[in-house]
Amino acid sequence: MLLKELSALASPLNDQQIGQLQKTVADLSPQQLAWISGYFWGLSQTPAAAGATPQPLAAAVATAAKPAGKLTIIYASQTGNAKGVAKSLEAAAQADGIEVSLYSADDYKPRDLAKETHLVIVASTNGEGEPPDNAISLHEFLQSKKAPKLDKLQYAVLGLGDSSYEFFCQTGKDFDTFLSKLGAKAITPRIDCDVDYEGDAERWRSDVLGKVKETIGGGASEVVVPLHAATSVGTASAYSKQNPYTAELVANQKITGRDSGKDVRHIEIDLGESGLTYQPGDALGVYYTNSPALADEILAKAGLTGDETVEVAGESLTLRQALIEKFEITASNPQQVAAFAELSGSKKLQKLAEDKDKLRQYANNTQVADVLGEKKTKLTAEQLVGLLRKLTPRLYSIASSQEEVGEEVHLTVGLVEFKNGDNTRVGGASGFLAQRAEESGEVKVFIEHNDNFKLPADDDAPVIMVGPGTGIAPFRAFLQERDARGAEGKNWLFFGDRTFTQDFLYQVEWQKYLKDGVLTEIDLAFSRDQAEKVYVQDKLLAKGQAVWQWLQDGAYLYICGDATRMAKDVHEALITVIEQHGGKSREDAENYLNELRKAKRYQKDVY
Repeated sequence: MLLKELSALASPLNDQQIGQLQKTVADLSPQQLAWISGYFWGLSQTPAAAGATPQPLAAAVATAAKPAGKLTIIYASQTGNAKGVAKSLEAAAQADGIEVSLYSADDYKPRDLAKETHLVIVASTNGEGEPPDNAISLHEFLQSKKAPKLDKLQYAVLGLGDSSYEFFCQTGKDFDTFLSKLGAKAITPRIDCDVDYEGDAERWRSDVLGKVKETIGGGASEVVVPLHAATSVGTASAYSKQNPYTAELVANQKITGRDSGKDVRHIEIDLGESGLTYQPGDALGVYYTNSPALADEILAKAGLTGDETVEVAGESLTLRQALIEKFEITASNPQQVAAFAELSGSKKLQKLAEDKDKLRQYANNTQVADVLGEKKTKLTAEQLVGLLRKLTPRLYSIASSQEEVGEEVHLTVGLVEFKNGDNTRVGGASGFLAQRAEESGEVKVFIEHNDNFKLPADDDAPVIMVGPGTGIAPFRAFLQERDARGAEGKNWLFFGDRTFTQDFLYQVEWQKYLKDGVLTEIDLAFSRDQAEKVYVQDKLLAKGQAVWQWLQDGAYLYICGDATRMAKDVHEALITVIEQHGGKSREDAENYLNELRKAKRYQKDVY
């Protein structure tokens, strides 16, 4: 019933009270109205309600509507996972009747922290322990002299990361430390989530909201909101990470030469009538299944048949089926190696577990089957499953623009393949795309939007792209897009690989773009074509004066590829270029690049 209809119908309120009610609730949100509804209902059930002296209606509503504070959620997100968790938390808070505001870290004014009562930060970590691009300013502010005392603030932090990396969840740890030093009190201890984060994040969310409700309050009955609720980031499609689209794989072409030491595939996938849309810079999430032969090898090493029954997320499966469909059985991780060292009593692994750097290096270069092969150990099904992480989709930088390819999406996939003793090991997702998906012709996919790796809105802005190896993928999409849009801005590509004759990925396309004037300049670094190895960072240094001039002219700079070596080396080369040709100290050169990152003129897609 609408308020304006009350006066025309039988009502326990007189006209003056109706007027007060209409005036008082005019500016309230739906969540506040729901809270008030519950509050008034509660008042009506108290024994004293009938005989109590009536309070002016406006005063009663004002009292009921005034919370003890509000919840502010900030996400520091590079590829979208932290944003998804934050939006889910927002939806759950709204369902609980909590007043809540959600911000990307770069949209939040840091000085407003002094006004907050309850704060939640969901933070991923970028590169070597760096904050995501959208959180640089907030990260700097909290450790500066400008940061205010926050002794009235209650907060919680959730970190997202990958334990295979040295600086696991470092940004979340940083925010937790900064807030604590400023006097803020933790509502609940920080949680550091690994790649299969959903379960831990849901439990953390429930805990945080329970603590927040104790001090803020909430009138609506509790509603269960799945972690993936409200995570849409711009596509109208019904398909998402939680509901992937079964697409058709229409092309799988090797694009390295016959004598190349690498197997790189150009993959084309038909999105059909899925309604999935993407922009250059986005990623395609690919769900895959494991090799049955590899699952059988792991079962044999654990002394199991595979017929044992296990439960995964409430579903009962045979152990063999679970290994093929539900668990990561290719890449190992440091926690797994340390756990198996304890179970097996392997002295080699126990010694490795004592040195974090060596443990991480071993885990990053050894697959699960070979970890189990270090010492023959009889395991139970529960012990084996307890060692494994849940299978998570792989993200691949999209190598096409929809302006060019329509309902298709293209990928550039390097097949991970290496020898370990007599065994040939193949990557889980790359092996699936290069081999098994070809047989069925189907692959389950979703779009992962990346707002931190995007072409400039200004089509006249110059662009510098650095992408060796399969890091070339998004820049193929960039040039397709700029060509389709008729962008006038200059484009400069730095590409590198092993040899010109075997590893020049998409060579014909780059030559056509050069001829047509879409690609202004291209610099190539083939490391094994001469006695002294040459890499993309060497080409940047050699063209330092021109690179500096492009930056001065407003160029946007993009890097895609390996985070552990290439991205670091390119960053160092850029520092040198700015020092030598910009006449700056190292500190000023670092600050210059940092300012470019804040302005979204220096963007990385590294892995």
